[in-house]
Amino acid sequence: MGENYKSREEGDQLAAWFEEQRQNNAAQFFDLNVYIDLIEHYLQVDDNSKALEVCHMGSEQYPYSSELLMNKAQILSNLEEYEDALEALDRASNLQPNDTEILMLKGNILTYSGRHQDAIHEFEHLLSFSVDKDEIYYNMGLAYQNAAEYSKAIDCYKQAIEQNIHHEDAMYELAFCLDMTGELEDSLGYYERFIDQDPFSQHAWYNMGIVYNKLGEYEKAVKAYEYAIAIDDQFSSAYFNLGNAQMNLKEYQKAVDAYLQTHKIEGDSPETYCYLGGAYEKLTQYDKAIKYYQKSAKLDQMYDEAWFGIGSSLSKQQKWLEAVHFLNKAITINGDNAQYWQTLGEAEYQVGNMVSCLDAYQEASLIDPENVQIWLDWSYVYYEQGDYEKALGIVIDGMDEIPEEVDLYYYAAAYLICAGKFREAFNFLENALTLDFDRHEILYEFFPRLETQKALFKIIDQYRK
Repeated sequence: MGENYKSREEGDQLAAWFEEQRQNNAAQFFDLNVYIDLIEHYLQVDDNSKALEVCHMGSEQYPYSSELLMNKAQILSNLEEYEDALEALDRASNLQPNDTEILMLKGNILTYSGRHQDAIHEFEHLLSFSVDKDEIYYNMGLAYQNAAEYSKAIDCYKQAIEQNIHHEDAMYELAFCLDMTGELEDSLGYYERFIDQDPFSQHAWYNMGIVYNKLGEYEKAVKAYEYAIAIDDQFSSAYFNLGNAQMNLKEYQKAVDAYLQTHKIEGDSPETYCYLGGAYEKLTQYDKAIKYYQKSAKLDQMYDEAWFGIGSSLSKQQKWLEAVHFLNKAITINGDNAQYWQTLGEAEYQVGNMVSCLDAYQEASLIDPENVQIWLDWSYVYYEQGDYEKALGIVIDGMDEIPEEVDLYYYAAAYLICAGKFREAFNFLENALTLDFDRHEILYEFFPRLETQKALFKIIDQYRK
């Protein structure tokens, strides 16, 4: 698709030159490659409307350019104008029948638009004459996957890998679909077979790491990623996933090193910066964490995890008022994350905004009703206000959602003791001790006075057997 510009800077220079030429009416006829390179630049900077404008201009001068028509289809697809995109591809196809690139793009756009069977039909037609069978099987797999036909998607991804053992994306999606069908553990033998065939396949080791990570076997995942890196020391995705596995192992400094290596290879990335922030936050190096979260948010203003990370790090430094601002920013972008609301609830409480605090906990409980900590924190706000009845009401609502969570019963017992309703309290206490006797120490946190603890201990000790 024309000359690839090596850098964003060169693309910016071309765009500036083009605009100047247009404004001065210096030349109204441009080489086709100028249009192609400009479109590519605008797509790289995510300016679809500008890319489309250049596309229209180019098409006026080059009405029979299938390349411009393909670009137009891609841009319209990005804008979710699928019918117009397909119409542009039909025109391109009339100019170049059986062009693999055109038909592949058509199949993908049919997938995006939800016409999965039509997409699969298109890919099957392509298979009959195209040599890029690995890509066709991979894209057919995506169509089946989007239609939630995971077993058929698995077959396609396996076919793609049979054609090209280094097809990294096919291996990644295969692991996802195997996870969805509960066949992940069985797939280890599949990857081992590839490694036996080619022990120096970094992609096979990398995907073995992904499978181990999904299975929660983080140490084995680390080893697999390290093998991939030993084979290819510029494998940025392997470093990134190595960092994730080390985070799961609570090896936070090692995770920092892995993410820094990813950044060294890939350059600036909102995701890498955000994960670096997360690792530094776990290391309680909050200033460094905030610095990296800010870098992430600067690169992508809509990256809600970065704004949340800043808010979370400020909360941990007890800078509650500042934290509220950034947590609200994260929620404005993504209001469906219970953790964001839960963290906001605590920050609003610390600032003294009781109404906002209670609203935040309510939102959190609606999004993730099976998170016991939300119910406990929410009820504790009422407890601290001395409103034991409302505190009790919240934990009882929590029991309706997650009746197996023993902490709710201990909290209920504590609130009832505080309210002087001892008989009811003992009913909840009996249930709690039966469910998990060892958790009874939670109660002592509510009653720091030694005399009260001794009295409670005598009652609890009767249930020990």
